[in-house]
Order: sequence, then structure tokens, then C-alpha cells
Amino acid sequence: MPEDQEEATLVARVYDPEVRGPCVASIRGSEVVDLTGVEPTVSQLVARPDAVAIVREAPGSRTWSLHDVLFASLAGKANVPRFLAPLDLQVLKAAGVTFVRSMLERVVEERAAGDPARADEVRRKLVDIVGDAVSRVRPGSPEAERVKEVLVAEGLWSQYLEVGIGPDPEIFTKAPVLAAVGLGAQIGVRARSIWNNPEPELVMTVRADGWPVGATLGNDVNLRDFEGRSALLLPEAKDNNASAAVGPFLRLFDDGFTLDHLRAADVSLSVLGRDGFTLNGVSSLREISRDVLDLVGCAIGDHHQYPDGFALFTGTMFAPTADRYQPGEGFTHAEGDIVVISSPRLGALVNCVTTAEAAPRWTFGIAALMRNLSERGLL
Repeated sequence: MPEDQEEATLVARVYDPEVRGPCVASIRGSEVVDLTGVEPTVSQLVARPDAVAIVREAPGSRTWSLHDVLFASLAGKANVPRFLAPLDLQVLKAAGVTFVRSMLERVVEERAAGDPARADEVRRKLVDIVGDAVSRVRPGSPEAERVKEVLVAEGLWSQYLEVGIGPDPEIFTKAPVLAAVGLGAQIGVRARSIWNNPEPELVMTVRADGWPVGATLGNDVNLRDFEGRSALLLPEAKDNNASAAVGPFLRLFDDGFTLDHLRAADVSLSVLGRDGFTLNGVSSLREISRDVLDLVGCAIGDHHQYPDGFALFTGTMFAPTADRYQPGEGFTHAEGDIVVISSPRLGALVNCVTTAEAAPRWTFGIAALMRNLSERGLL
């Protein structure tokens, strides 16, 4: 839970087997309060100007024990109330290559052509030549253009450097609407991927008018071998069954939690494998190359609208390089890995790794949601 839980304005989604569908909820102390009768979707709730007051004060139709729902979620229980990803109709977008460290790792993937055995050699060479040069410039600035000219002359320019320090960031669709999994769910990597990793990120929720209204945690699960072979394989690398995890809750911005708190946030990652392997790291939004509002502005505007709002993964500086199996090959997931992504004001998102093929199939889409809400008299 967030370290200041009692002051936090927290929105959740709960799957209730009695109604065979999701409920919009608020976390208040030790209770989870059902607010579905006020607004049937999180998207509609957070679009309201009085969203904070509703989440804090509106009477609910019923309550659940926070402890019981948390336990059911982390234990993987199916037929009792459990938490879902705290987003529903929002489009799931992501910004890539927003930190220098991860930008260089994308270049490593490209130069190694998706082969983890070549990564260490490429990494050392690349950092020696360009690491310091790209870390000091502001994306899209005249200085960045001069760095580009030098790197082009050296034959070292990359499409990842283009989106990392060029005028336009990488903004892509991470997953379909309603495809994200939540707290305690299994997360999936393709069975034939041999080089993959978690990407711990802060995720902003943005209204249709382009204004951020809250934040949560996300895992932008990534297949490094796929994207390394070709950037055109980004959809296959990023969008698979159970490959987007979001949660545990959506924290709305209010007087005690603002965009400035988000800009100063640290996101911690820990991975614990069944083989005893452990991995730990921290990604700090203080080191992001572009301000979060700049990223939002690149995703929405006159060029693109989102009538139900969208959620934006803001990128990560964390690209694991610790060797798990063979020296020089770096990190890759194994089935059964427990992944914990946490931040003091947002709590912890906990998931277990499996293959995308073995993860529970995604069957509850937009039509199923509308049908369920209609049957419950909520539309």
C-alpha cells in the first residue's frame, strides 16, 4: 500500500463473481467501497471534475474487506472478489526511449541484432564512444542536432537515438483496451523469446481533454530479442497476452499528490526467481529526458484524440544487464519469476511470470463489458 495510504485518493477495480464483472471502487482505510452505481467505468469517473470528492466521500452500494481482496488477488483466487487493473476504457499508450540508460540499451539490442551473447561487447563499445555525449543534451535542441551530426559522421547514428534525443519521442500503443492485467495476475512473455525483461514504469492516466488526473505503476513487459532483430517487430515485442500489468491502484492527483511528486518519484524493481536468482534496481523520474507533460502533449492534441482518455507508460531507465545464465548474456526471465514494482506513494505491483501462451486467455473485451454493465442496469 502507499506509505501515506490514509491521505491518498485511491481508485480500484474489483472483479465480483456475484455480478460476473468489474466494479469501480475506492480504497478507504480498511475497506473497498463499491462506487459502480455512481459511475460504471473508471474512465467516466476520472473524467469528472469532482472525481476526488466522489472517491473520498460518495456513499457506496456495498463494501469489501481490503485485506480479503488483497489476499485473494495475491493468492490467485478466481471465484472471490479480487483486484483488476485499475483502468478500463482508457487506451494503453507507452513512451519509449525516455531515459539515456535505456536508450543506449535499445541501441545495444539493435547492434547485437537480438543476440544476447553479443550484447556485452556492443555495450562497452557504445558507452565508451557516445554515452557521455548523449547524456548532456536536451531532446530536440540545437545541441542534440549537433551531437547527431557527429554520430552520423562516425557511423553510429541509430533510430533509437533519433527518438531519444531528436524532436519527436517514441509513442506507441502498448495493448488493446481492457487487456491490462492487475495485482497478483500472471504476466506473459512469448515462449520462444530467449531475451526479455520487465520494464518498471510510472503510468499516468489522462482525461480526454489532455490533462493528467492520476498515476499508477506499470510493467511494460518487453521481448529484447524480437525488437533487437528489427524495430518493426515492436508490436510483437510489446503486445502479447498478459504483457501489460498495471496497478495496484490508481492514485488521483490532489493537494497531497501532484505532478511534481510524480516528477520526483523513484520506482523500484525486484525480481525473485525459483532458481534463487535475484535482481534489484531503481528507476528515477528525475532522470527522464523529457518532462511528463511533454510526453502527454506528444500523445494527444489536434493530431490525435482519445474520447475515453488514455493511460501513458512513461518509460524506464532500468534495463537489466546482470548475467543470469551465461557470462555476458545479461538478464532474461524464467517462468515463476516474482516481479515486484513499487514506489512509496503508489504501493507495489506484484506479478508472476509465465509464457504468454500459458497465461489466462483474454476473453473479457469491450462488448463483454458493455453487455455486463447493461445486464446490471448500469448503462
